[in-house]
Amino acid sequence: MTVHDVLTMLGGLCVFMFGMHTLSGALEKLAGGRLEHWLERITSNPLKGVALGAGVTALIQSSAATTVMMVGFVNSGIMKLSQAVGVIMGANIGTTITSWLLSLTSVNGSGIAAVFNPTNFTPVLALIGIVLVMFMKSDKKKTIGTILLGFSLLMFGMNTMSSAAEVLKDNEKFAGVMVMFSNPALGVLAGALLTAVLQSSSVSIGILQTLSNKTGTITYSIALPIILGQNIGSCVTALISSIGANKSAKRVAIVHLYFNVIGTVVFLTLFYIVNGIIDMPFMQNTLNSTGIAVIHTCFNVLVTLLLLPFTKQLEKLACLTIRDKPGDEETEVPILDKRLLKTPAVAIEHCKSVAFKMAKLTKKTLIMSLDIVKKYDKETAQTIIDNENAIDIYEDKIGSYILQVASKDLSVADSQVVSNLLHTIGDLERISDHAVNIKETAEEMFDKKIKFSPAAEKEVGIMIDALTEILDKAITAFVTVDIAKAKEVEPLEDVIDALRAELKNRHVQRLRDGICTIELGFILQDLLTNFERVADHCSNVAVCLIQIKENSLDTHEYMTELKRLEKSEFMDEFNKYKEKYALRD
Repeated sequence: MTVHDVLTMLGGLCVFMFGMHTLSGALEKLAGGRLEHWLERITSNPLKGVALGAGVTALIQSSAATTVMMVGFVNSGIMKLSQAVGVIMGANIGTTITSWLLSLTSVNGSGIAAVFNPTNFTPVLALIGIVLVMFMKSDKKKTIGTILLGFSLLMFGMNTMSSAAEVLKDNEKFAGVMVMFSNPALGVLAGALLTAVLQSSSVSIGILQTLSNKTGTITYSIALPIILGQNIGSCVTALISSIGANKSAKRVAIVHLYFNVIGTVVFLTLFYIVNGIIDMPFMQNTLNSTGIAVIHTCFNVLVTLLLLPFTKQLEKLACLTIRDKPGDEETEVPILDKRLLKTPAVAIEHCKSVAFKMAKLTKKTLIMSLDIVKKYDKETAQTIIDNENAIDIYEDKIGSYILQVASKDLSVADSQVVSNLLHTIGDLERISDHAVNIKETAEEMFDKKIKFSPAAEKEVGIMIDALTEILDKAITAFVTVDIAKAKEVEPLEDVIDALRAELKNRHVQRLRDGICTIELGFILQDLLTNFERVADHCSNVAVCLIQIKENSLDTHEYMTELKRLEKSEFMDEFNKYKEKYALRD
């Protein structure tokens, strides 16, 4: 084998790995946030976890990505270890799809058989892919084009490696080295090391398939232990990912390792015992890439069937390995996990789910502040302060995480979601600030033992009712992605603006009549200002949600257009709320 052949082999490997990376990334991008929704629906039923794990991995072409997601989800508290075990098993089955795709390169013949050989249709896919990427404006079409290009690069790299490896066909030294791997221990070790270095079982399987197709020196006795070792080597990615995670997340990576190690030991032990008794004649026969795909699939399916009834035991084994020490408390689970950044669409969905929690806490905090305006309570006042501090932490962590997500390769739609989400958490944080301001005003009234006149108290009560409704509509619309409810916010916000002006006028009149005092006027002014600002932020939250769905970018432009195009509908809603919250004498 010449230097040129070695460089050609390495070049083909590089193209192959880049194609795998491109294909996997584009598939993840196309799947978008649905990945997290699918994985979050896992119940305690391991069989459903296996099915979903296999499906997601087959879709994104990466068992490592699925397992790393599991580490991130468990670390973030989205899933429990017991739920992740089934998904990990399924991921091992889903990853076999890649070996079947690569086995198509061994299809020979003419007519219908030739259609299934990627060599014959890859150039067409590459042409379609480059046209979609370069000339299409649709982000979805560009992603589909990237998928086609990734697949084409995968096959081109495979063919390049095959051409370079063909010279090894009659090389006696190479044949001698390969015979060494028929020793099960050496074969497993070689497969594990190769996969650990390449960080991809799909790539190492592809290399083995290339050698089997072109050299004719790979027998069943050589391939079997190497393939099983490759499964063990694939655990390295998850193990590395679990560094710095909490104990539950580390246990996910350990379960993945134990699953493959136990499966390999049991499978090899039983297989070689049977082989020793029966002496299977096919063991010395050579095999092609299809044979490798068959072994890879059979092993993963059989091991899953074998260990599926023992998911609880695998979980306990992981807990025994990563123990909880007496008195040793877990570190605080981070709100967002950086491991999920490897799958930006999933990270965005995770950001949204955490932002929903922030929104619910914000709503609860503001309502508490409105309640103590009516009846002051010290414990409630302290809870408002504590909640506001927690909301500040939410904003800081979500904001930092969003900026990291924004640096990734995102679709246009995802980029807009990230931008609007960043604005929304800012509005939520400001609402919590106003909750504290309202609390302080209520506290001042309590400390000074002053209160509004019956008329003013009734009017403030109406304003509070309107504010409670607009807050409920905005937060509910954000959490449930209810566009219809979001469109009800702006008319109510206009009514609250009008209420504020009318309340100020009525206070001035009472001041002239000597019914109210200047001191209470300042307090009322503070309350009304905070009420109006909260309504404004509720409007911003609703508008951001509508913008995502209707692809509008400029908030002021959008609001002008909303009132112009939907004037009749807008005014109907406005008049309904104006009547509902009318200040009657």
